[in-house]
Amino acid sequence: MRLPFPEYISLFHASCFAILLCIAQLVEGTDPVFSICCFLFIVIATLAFNLAGGLSRPSGAYVFFYAILAVIFGLFWKACLGEPADSNLTHPLLTIEAHLGGIAAMFGAVFLSRKFTTKRAFLADLISDDNMLNASFGCMVVGLALTLTLWVVPYKNGSILSALSQLNRFLEISLILGVIYQIRKSGGRSSVNLPVLISGGAVFAFGLLSFSKQGMFTPFVCWIIAAASQRYRISFYQALCFILWAVFMVYYLVPYSQYGRNFSSPSLSEQIDTSISFLSDLGHVRQEYEEVSRNQEDRDTPHYYNTPQGLFDRLQMLSLDDALVDVTENHGPFGLLPIIMQVENMVPHVLWPNKPTVNFGNLYAHEIGMIGPEDFTTGVSFSPVGEAFRVGRWMGVFVVAPVLWTMAFILYDSLCGDVRKYPWGLFALVLIAHAAPEQLLGGIIYMLGYGAAGIVFVAVVASYFMPVLGSLFVGRQRTELRRIGPIRSIPRSVPAVQSSRSSGR
Repeated sequence: MRLPFPEYISLFHASCFAILLCIAQLVEGTDPVFSICCFLFIVIATLAFNLAGGLSRPSGAYVFFYAILAVIFGLFWKACLGEPADSNLTHPLLTIEAHLGGIAAMFGAVFLSRKFTTKRAFLADLISDDNMLNASFGCMVVGLALTLTLWVVPYKNGSILSALSQLNRFLEISLILGVIYQIRKSGGRSSVNLPVLISGGAVFAFGLLSFSKQGMFTPFVCWIIAAASQRYRISFYQALCFILWAVFMVYYLVPYSQYGRNFSSPSLSEQIDTSISFLSDLGHVRQEYEEVSRNQEDRDTPHYYNTPQGLFDRLQMLSLDDALVDVTENHGPFGLLPIIMQVENMVPHVLWPNKPTVNFGNLYAHEIGMIGPEDFTTGVSFSPVGEAFRVGRWMGVFVVAPVLWTMAFILYDSLCGDVRKYPWGLFALVLIAHAAPEQLLGGIIYMLGYGAAGIVFVAVVASYFMPVLGSLFVGRQRTELRRIGPIRSIPRSVPAVQSSRSSGR
């Protein structure tokens, strides 16, 4: 079985899925208007995905991850649980209409961006297959050194280490380069080598220590995206092992992350001790997490399902966006201040030392009463459409958001091009998978600034400097030259002119 990397989704098949979902929703008691909006959302999302070029382009990946992780999976799982799709929402029709308007605006952004995207990617052909292994080793070494330094050495905003923390994605790019190299070298027989194991293991370990779900899932997302882009073939037993490992992570490590972050410590030694203590008794940690979840459910916090669903609670944004819609309906739109401040935040601290920063996810969570009045550190995720509605209602959905989407799609499609050919686009997909469904409009602005700068920085450094560093550890790679056949069409050479002495003249 080859890993899928869809460039196109059949509109017929998507429509059939949407119709079946609609029927299930109606049987379960969902408002017909809500179900029709869900059907239209899936159809328009499919059209936008296909127009963008599917997962082969960053814009198509953005449409895919937003549509699936913010809306469609939540609707699907709600139907599987037998619950009406519009239950547990304060303004169900307005919320789904906002997302329907958002996906229509995203379709328009894809259409406009294709008119201005360059035909040849700016980062094309920076690295060859011959240099990939050395580059992977170099990125691995630098990534490990930087990550350990950032963990051990304290730093402030505006410092060199702070700037490096924004650009340090070397372990992830090492993993991606290593997977692509190994698949191409082996002819599709293997996908794992030493830098893949070390880089992936390091990212996973740092995710465990920091109780970060993103950190724990990132190495597997990197491997899947890189392997799928090369249409890697996996066996039945490999697929089974991967599924079992995914179940283990969802069942044990997601509760470990959610519960453990309440015990985070600035001391690395204390963090390690806490992590080891929790990992030694994952069953107890899961029980404690379920108890905390039940207590939180008793509070007035947004929830889409009737009972806690663990990780699946995070794979939908409808309930959180509905809370923002309710605040907007009761108090009016927030205005463009979040957009202005996020744009200002693109100015480096070196140039603006006293730059004001506001965690708008935290601010919105205060507005909906999701966190305590003294909590100014917890970040809460909302979808870009949810914040667009909070900023300016329909003006935010149909003007502010599509302007930002259009700029991001033009920039990333022009930088990365076809992600199956150039590894930098695969790294962009890893960022987009997290930003598209749950990082507000500020996530798009970050992609336009530090995100794009990070991709360019990593691409240039990995292409020109890391192969040199990697050669110190693995030596120079041999370049296999193909044998060229004899050339038969060239006439015989003109005989050499004899000297006058040899001719007797």
